[in-house]
Amino acid sequence: MIISIGNNIRYLRTQHGLSQEDLAEKLGYKSYTTITKWESGVSEPTLKKASEIASFFNLSVNDLCDTDLTNIGTSPTQSSHGAIVNVLGRVAAGIPIEAIENVIDTEEITKDLARTGKFFGLRIRGDSMEPDIHNGDTVIVRQQDDAENDEIVIALVNGNDGVCKRLKKYESSIALVSLNANYEPMYFSQKEIEDKPVRILGKVVELRRKF
Repeated sequence: MIISIGNNIRYLRTQHGLSQEDLAEKLGYKSYTTITKWESGVSEPTLKKASEIASFFNLSVNDLCDTDLTNIGTSPTQSSHGAIVNVLGRVAAGIPIEAIENVIDTEEITKDLARTGKFFGLRIRGDSMEPDIHNGDTVIVRQQDDAENDEIVIALVNGNDGVCKRLKKYESSIALVSLNANYEPMYFSQKEIEDKPVRILGKVVELRRKF
């Protein structure tokens, strides 16, 4: 039996509720034309791109290329009852999370967690949150513009890339605190919060570490 990669891609896409435009964006394409060509059999993805597609849908390249997924009944990701979130290499001021294109990985979260809001993953750079969060770890973040005292958040400060810090709230100011004692806390008055600005992007809800 001849396995159609295009049919598998179409099946996975529809099972995850994605349009061709959605999948094209997730894979870094500006147009859905390439997805259309794959699904219609006009062309096939390169091995590198096939690996990326397989990773996005949380299955192996062999499953994508050599298995008729349409006869299995459910996609591999559905069997775990999870939802896929994009892991970003960075977040920056002025760019909505949904519009950021530097997706470097994906992670799966439970459907129960997914129902509580919108999520993204962020790859941590640096050692400011050690010993709890290491350089290269991935944090799962629920998008929200505020958080409770002592919660770990992703924040934007003065237009710089997002930082992962513990939020401390005071009567008329806040502090973004590193867990690593070698880093001084960053204090901001209410005026500085508005002028710089300082903006909370979300609350860290899970930590993922690969060995």
